Amino acid sequence: MDLFENMQPNKLEIIKDAYLLKSYALTNEKALLSDLEQAVSQAPLRHMMTKMGFAMSAAMTNCGVLGWVSDHQGYRYDMKDPATNKPWPVMPASFQQLATLAAAEAGFNDFQPDACLINQYQVGASMGLHQDKNELDFNQPIVSVSLGIPAVFQFGGLNRMDKTHKIPLMHGDIVVWGGQSRIHFHGIAPLKMNTHPILGAYRYNLTFRKAG
Repeated sequence: MDLFENMQPNKLEIIKDAYLLKSYALTNEKALLSDLEQAVSQAPLRHMMTKMGFAMSAAMTNCGVLGWVSDHQGYRYDMKDPATNKPWPVMPASFQQLATLAAAEAGFNDFQPDACLINQYQVGASMGLHQDKNELDFNQPIVSVSLGIPAVFQFGGLNRMDKTHKIPLMHGDIVVWGGQSRIHFHGIAPLKMNTHPILGAYRYNLTFRKAG
């Protein structure tokens, strides 16, 4: 993969200011998976609706001070879960620490996320190319943690039609992007049939952002 030349084995450059950290989330895997289960039990996963009334392919929930939501009003962050009108679960310490360390590994120091979007993908589910633009400060990076069955991450340019890099993601891999790549289009190709020994036929994605 000439895309990843001259990089450390566990830190691979996708494009400028965008990195793949191989297996980086596995150092604290037990706590991470336990805290994921706890967060989902407090704020159950659901298929949010787009502004046009279509159900999203991935099931979603959040933890942290802010949560990303989508409905007929559009995309936004909210301090409360619209399903319960209660605050989102507190972001676990294992989540916060992992996001901060991964961002620093990619060159983005002092990242303190206030939102973690949790996506659950079943086989066949996908995420179309999109930009993360609902946050207030684009100087803050995005940290995306992949857990469960493999996926193919598509990372494009500033225009939806730009050529995309296709990055295989395994359990424990993290993608961090910011700086010049912060608002590049990205997405997930439809998941192929597979099974993870702990998470079954699912992929979970933890996306950390400084939203407020």
